Amino acid sequence: MTERQKDRPWLMRTYAGHSTAEASNELYRRNLAKGQTGLSVAFDLPTQTGYDSDHILARGEVGRVGVPVAHLGDMRRLFQDIPLEQMNTSMTINATAMWLLALYQVVAEEQGVDITQLQGTTQNDIVKEYLSRGTHVFPPVPSLRLTTDMIAYTVSHIPKWNPINICSYHLQEAGATPVQEIAYAMSTAIAVLDAVRDSGQVPAEKFGDVVARISFFVNAGVRFIEEMCKMRAFGRIWDKVTRERYGIENAKQRRFRYGVQVNSLGLTEAQPENNVQRIVLEMLAVTLSKDARARAVQLPAWNEALGLPRPWDQQWSLRIQQVLAHESDLLEYEDIFEGSHVIEAKVAKLVEESLTEIDRIQEMGGAMAAVESGYLKSQLVSSHAERRGRIESGQEKIVGVNIFESTEPNPLTADLDAAIQTVDPAVEARVIASLRNWRDTRYQPPFNHPRPCKALERLKEAAKGTDNLMEATLECARAGVTTGEWAGALREVFGEFRAPTGVSSAPVAVPVEEGSALSGVRRKVELTAKDLNVGKLRFLVGKPGLDGHSNGAEQIAVRARDAGFEVVYQGIRLTPEQIVDAALAEDVHAVGLSILSGSHAQLVPDVLERLREAGAHDIPVIAGGIIPNGDAEQLRAAGVAAVFTPKDFDITGIIGRIVDEIRKANKLDPLEVPA
Repeated sequence: MTERQKDRPWLMRTYAGHSTAEASNELYRRNLAKGQTGLSVAFDLPTQTGYDSDHILARGEVGRVGVPVAHLGDMRRLFQDIPLEQMNTSMTINATAMWLLALYQVVAEEQGVDITQLQGTTQNDIVKEYLSRGTHVFPPVPSLRLTTDMIAYTVSHIPKWNPINICSYHLQEAGATPVQEIAYAMSTAIAVLDAVRDSGQVPAEKFGDVVARISFFVNAGVRFIEEMCKMRAFGRIWDKVTRERYGIENAKQRRFRYGVQVNSLGLTEAQPENNVQRIVLEMLAVTLSKDARARAVQLPAWNEALGLPRPWDQQWSLRIQQVLAHESDLLEYEDIFEGSHVIEAKVAKLVEESLTEIDRIQEMGGAMAAVESGYLKSQLVSSHAERRGRIESGQEKIVGVNIFESTEPNPLTADLDAAIQTVDPAVEARVIASLRNWRDTRYQPPFNHPRPCKALERLKEAAKGTDNLMEATLECARAGVTTGEWAGALREVFGEFRAPTGVSSAPVAVPVEEGSALSGVRRKVELTAKDLNVGKLRFLVGKPGLDGHSNGAEQIAVRARDAGFEVVYQGIRLTPEQIVDAALAEDVHAVGLSILSGSHAQLVPDVLERLREAGAHDIPVIAGGIIPNGDAEQLRAAGVAAVFTPKDFDITGIIGRIVDEIRKANKLDPLEVPA
């Protein structure tokens, strides 16, 4: 038997970027030297949401979850000494994707690169931002226009670039079932392709090139057989949609091309060493099957539920991929699931159920209409609530969390403060100083940029009309415009958008039978309302700053509602001032703040201080999110009543604790009601 030639491995990336462009550049060059084969750029939240680092909403967020890129100078520094013609660069950027691609193109031109040779991906999928990730800026219709214009531009000018990465990853993080993940991603793809086709910017004979450049970014959970079947189902449905709806005859153009970041939702703060085997199993789902193998893989780190991973943690995740690709025999075989009746039956079922849900969304008017109506969001909030209910009841078992909880002392986390990367709080001040210096000197040597006001006026004119916005955006990039100025100009024309929260329409997820934990908490809520002489206890759930990951806040809000609270939840992206104003206006009995981006150290004390200044000493403040131990102690010392982190998975128990804190703040005796 002649030996088969071994398949080429997938692209190996780590999702990276933090603090400053200089620090991230150093990290990228180090990762490339370790054998990473592509770059995956994480941008900070101000960059993702179209704000400069000195905007009020950016406070505490600068350089936290990614790199701040405010202008062409930052992009130059980010890729200094990295030859862009040799890179395959993925940029996780959505609402401001056009702006970041323009900066990347201009830096490549300055390096002398032929831009037709640039390879990489801009995520640029706005639908899942409305549903789960929360970095949207503009309403759905103009957002879709930005996406459409980018796709039309890249097909003509940067033909090797993937202008959109339709992204089901965050849908699973928000609770999507495999069927919802497939159906919502495919519905987004249909909305985007219809918009490009109907825009008239791409001739019909070139439409196959558009389809060929559409890529997907998916999630793989720990149920790796089901996840692998999901990937096969994705491929079949994509082939059917592109052939039947768009008439694409070329099989190569119809190929389902996807990259993957495996699941972070299932990573635990309790016994975090178990996350390593979870990550391995999740990676197998997208690598084992040759016919449904990812083209690029990036893995989270074992300590993601604790805080920001260090370079060593990222290296460990890269080595997991390298061992599979280079030490195992995986790449020596054809598809090992070919002919399996078990796999075939599961794939067929997923295809059938997903197509039914896609048809339902099309009947509503497509993905954008299903976003605006709140249908998609409420479905995800419901799915996530059901999942949480299964974990709390023990029906869904998670090792180290609700089963096999006893553990030896963990040497990896013996010094918790050293087990994660920390961002120097002084970074924000340095970035802001650098930004202000750029604004003051961009017209002077050595930059000599033209005055940005003309470029911004041209951008606004193009936005009011029907011109492709990419050329005006490139002019802004060359003129030294900042991220906040570019997005601000478009906000003037397009307006902003607050997405539906999905909380009010979510059904009850856990039973309230007599004797259940939730019925005990409901009784505590009723008795406390009676003791305070109010009809209902009122609880404000707030998300200060720019962190748009609202899943935790939504689950707390839904459970508090089911426990008998009147819940005030206005969604994401609020200043501490707005949260305190709402707390006072609604006369609430407690405030819960949810932050996953690391900005808690600045924003939570600000809320506390404003409540004190308003004389609202009897409103306890509760904080939740990815909050390291040391930070939690500081928050409690500052006056926070309780701090909850991912290890606190019992939401009903959390609601009971909130009632206890309301009683304590109002000098009521503790209640002896079993909860």
